[in-house]
Amino acid sequence: MTGWVGISLGDVTGVGPEVALKAVAAEARNDDTRYLFIGDDQVLARLNQQFALGLSLKKFFSYDDEGRFFTTNPFLEKFPVNLPTGSPGAARAAIESLRDGAQRCLRGELDALVTAPVNKEAIVRAGQKNFVGQTEFLSDLARTSRTVMMLLGPDDKDRWLRVALATIHISIQSVPKRLTAEKITLAIELAAQACRDLGLPRARVAVAGLNPHAGEGGEFGDEEIEMITPTIAAAKKRGFDVVGPLSGDTVFYYALRGDYDAVVAMYHDQGLAPLKAVAFDSGVNWTLGLPFIRTSPDHGTAYDIAGKGIANPSSMIAAIRLAKQLAKNKR
Repeated sequence: MTGWVGISLGDVTGVGPEVALKAVAAEARNDDTRYLFIGDDQVLARLNQQFALGLSLKKFFSYDDEGRFFTTNPFLEKFPVNLPTGSPGAARAAIESLRDGAQRCLRGELDALVTAPVNKEAIVRAGQKNFVGQTEFLSDLARTSRTVMMLLGPDDKDRWLRVALATIHISIQSVPKRLTAEKITLAIELAAQACRDLGLPRARVAVAGLNPHAGEGGEFGDEEIEMITPTIAAAKKRGFDVVGPLSGDTVFYYALRGDYDAVVAMYHDQGLAPLKAVAFDSGVNWTLGLPFIRTSPDHGTAYDIAGKGIANPSSMIAAIRLAKQLAKNKR
């Protein structure tokens, strides 16, 4: 059975449409997956021609239509050709494309959703005051709070890092206050499940400490003693293959070496800095815990190079490949 992958175009004044088209043009040679681009079809047509990608784009009417590459635009407002970067219209369109793709997944129409980058600041300026990120937006649509962001990617020797985040888009000063045993437990559970969904032979999870040297026995804070260590012990009793807390300055080295299959990081940059150091162009964002598969490239809108034809599609290709792999494993 041929699968359907939806791609929401994100902010069309960024590189989202460009990398989406380039990635599909490259990846479509590998199988017979059908793709639904969700967003401005005029932008897609223009870029498809500008970069001579040769995709046979068709307007979507039905999942029974003949063809492989389809477009649908849930946002009715028409944009001028030279729309300014970060414009309110583009931000609102990005939200509607994201919403449309998620709803199709929730209805079981798409096997996976790959989301191109949006600009949070532009979305908030456009009136979506409570917007924190695509992960949170999709979690709200799916009516679940039990989601975790995982970033994963290989280095140039094909050694993988997989990092699940206990907390994400919050300030450093608020991390100790908002880090809870429940969040750490959820990250451990979903990281282990992610390893199984990927078909890995084991699911060994390492948990990083919050403080330098995992607190140095209480010298640099007591979060490890009072919260992180007991949480890991409880997860072990439930049968999880989990170790820690380990020092944040060494755990990623050992994970990259293969000692661990995934790492739970306590905050955003603790996990993303090492991941981007080893897989800057090929890293993927995977939302764990949603009732559907969602992946995205691990980069932003890159307004400064949008439309120039120089955006690297590697991360989008990796996001599409992961989405297809997960959909195949699920089937």
